[in-house]
Amino acid sequence: MLHSMTGFARESAESAIGTLTWEIRAVNHRYLDVQFKLPEDLRPKEQVFRQQASSSLGRGKVECALYFRRAFDQDSEMQINTELVELIGHRISDLTAKLPNVAAVNPIEILRWPGVVQQSDLEVEPLFAEAGQLLTKALAAIGEMRSSEGARIGDMLESRCAEIEAIAKSVRARMPEVLDAARAKQKERIANLDVEADPARLEVELALLATKIDVDEELDRLDSHLVEIRDALKSKKPVGRRLDFLMQELNREANTLGSKSADTETTKAAVDLKVLIEQMREQIQNVE
Repeated sequence: MLHSMTGFARESAESAIGTLTWEIRAVNHRYLDVQFKLPEDLRPKEQVFRQQASSSLGRGKVECALYFRRAFDQDSEMQINTELVELIGHRISDLTAKLPNVAAVNPIEILRWPGVVQQSDLEVEPLFAEAGQLLTKALAAIGEMRSSEGARIGDMLESRCAEIEAIAKSVRARMPEVLDAARAKQKERIANLDVEADPARLEVELALLATKIDVDEELDRLDSHLVEIRDALKSKKPVGRRLDFLMQELNREANTLGSKSADTETTKAAVDLKVLIEQMREQIQNVE
């Protein structure tokens, strides 16, 4: 089953400590690149979170942001850093003297100044444990979204494989007619030259012509690549890079088919193949 590299998940949990919220965003990337944005108290735990995320994700650029709003504890007294408040007050007085028209400072704004309000030390381990459990939940949510999107991409790829298969089958069925028409046209050209052709030499030339425009080998390889693509779609492992390689192989066969084309229908078939392959390639860029 395919997994997309794009997705989003948001999970929150409330406890006596406060409210934790994980937001995970993922987009396509050549490798797995996981970035974290954590509260200051949990920065030392980043490596543990990274290992947890890496075990759930194969490829993609993933941004994991953890937000924490601490619960208000009515039993604890609000501690004010009076020395810092006095220092801020002195600086405000200096500015007011130089800028008398400036509005008075709201005391609430001073309380918002970093370090003015001092809270009791936070117990990191319980917070870390809850964050880890919530991250597991968030990773499962984004995994489900990526799996759902991967299933949609898989259905699209399967439908394009069926169309490519039908085109290849049509070209194969028409090849005897195309070869006969090419041989007849070559004989007509020689007849118009009003010269007597060596029958043995003519047969050799006609055989070379048939070899030049014969595309059985390309169609066989095309069918083989379709089998590999369908096998990859059933795999439980990340197959994005393999599918990307198979798109290159399909495109190579379509180009060869077009270069060997001896009639307009075969040329049109080669163009249709390239359109389908490009549609598949665009979707595969998002496959893990």
